[in-house]
Amino acid sequence: MPKLRGEAFWRETLRSAHYVVAPMVDQSELAWRLLSRRHGAQLCYTPMLHAQVFLRDANYRRENLYGEACPEDRPLIVQFCANDPEVFVQAALLAQDYCDAIDLNLGCPQMIAKRGHYGAFLQEEWDLLQRMILLANEKLSVPITCKIRVFPEIDKTVKYAQMLEKAGCQLLTVHGRTKEQKGPLAGVASWEHIQAVRKAVSIPVFANGNIQCLSDVEECIRKTGVHGVMSAEGNLHNPALFEGRNPLVWEMAEEYLEIVQKYPCPLSYVRAHLFKLWHHTLQVYQQLREELAKVKTLEGIVDVNRELKLRCQEEMANQKEGEKPKEGLPFFHWICQPYIRPGCKENGASGTEKGVRGKRALEEEEDGNSELLSKNKQKKKLRNPNKSFDPSLKPKYAKCDQCGNPKGSKCVFNMCRGCCKKQAFKETADCPGHGLLFKTKYEKSLSWQSSQRVTQNAEISRRGDVDVGDTAVLKEAGDSAV
Repeated sequence: MPKLRGEAFWRETLRSAHYVVAPMVDQSELAWRLLSRRHGAQLCYTPMLHAQVFLRDANYRRENLYGEACPEDRPLIVQFCANDPEVFVQAALLAQDYCDAIDLNLGCPQMIAKRGHYGAFLQEEWDLLQRMILLANEKLSVPITCKIRVFPEIDKTVKYAQMLEKAGCQLLTVHGRTKEQKGPLAGVASWEHIQAVRKAVSIPVFANGNIQCLSDVEECIRKTGVHGVMSAEGNLHNPALFEGRNPLVWEMAEEYLEIVQKYPCPLSYVRAHLFKLWHHTLQVYQQLREELAKVKTLEGIVDVNRELKLRCQEEMANQKEGEKPKEGLPFFHWICQPYIRPGCKENGASGTEKGVRGKRALEEEEDGNSELLSKNKQKKKLRNPNKSFDPSLKPKYAKCDQCGNPKGSKCVFNMCRGCCKKQAFKETADCPGHGLLFKTKYEKSLSWQSSQRVTQNAEISRRGDVDVGDTAVLKEAGDSAV
């Protein structure tokens, strides 16, 4: 049976999905996907998987995809990051029987993606992307999809999307931010870019960005004309977003923890989910934040949730009539609701406002003022009051001639330790600065081998003398007998 393409793929395989949970590293695991599906999500993605690791590591495959079968977890799209066509396709071939499509991540803007040369840092390499998608489209039994970020220019973004469609992409998710818009500087996603892409391609398009509640989903579909809307942070803060509900935070936590007991995942994933889910409540109950950070077992996390529930219920019982939420929140802190990043509007429907000065911009100007430091830096300042975060005061390191990392101050090759080790091994040389003694060890090895040969020759010679003496004795005994 030929694989479905474009609109037919979205309509039949993905069941005309409008509500989509984004691929999130260490956050869109099976347990969270099942919770989201219970509350309105119609399509989920796996966390981003590294194609090279997936190909070589059976444990990685088992932990991230080959675990316990779960029929409810469909339709499902597996996302990979990759920068090599063969590696990408070979990894996808190992995953295709467990999903409905394979997605190529072209949207990750993080530093790890820059170092690994994948995600949004491939968006200028159109020839490479064409080869990757063409090969995947040819070899895989399931469709190939892509998730991208936009360029600042709408025209270039449209040409980019058309190139991916022509190469064989069957569904495109467009995050309406550039790769520079991330973290506190994320700003507002541009729905104009998404709308332009939707009009320019014939394949289904999902929109990503500015989704905090169900009304945002509906407005995004109306303004851009997309087939579906993907949510990441909005879903993490309220997994019932696609139902249009704002449940109590401990109720969602209880339900999630029950699913985790059936479909286990690393405790770090669970803790990260609850930090998001309880974000506003933990601003009020700082002690519970510390307890959640320190707890070592799932049972311990259940106990923290129980304590949080009791405190919130007590606060609700003592609530005065007509009292309004504090800190400018739309709901009281014990209700699931979005967290608006600094520099982002609550409703980004217009997509034109690029945000205000973010936290990092303030930090760059702070000149040691601890009130403007991030929480992590404030903690470091408490541990070390003399610590300065002024970039101009940081020591300047000489760079490795090979890779640009800081070089060893006493390295004979002017390299970092990693590059030095390769060079010293190649040349059989020593680098005392890095404690690498390839030449010395080689010379010691030769000396030892030479001494071994001398010992062996002496032993052979001694045995030869003994053999000659034995022959003389035997000859003498024979003459006597005659």
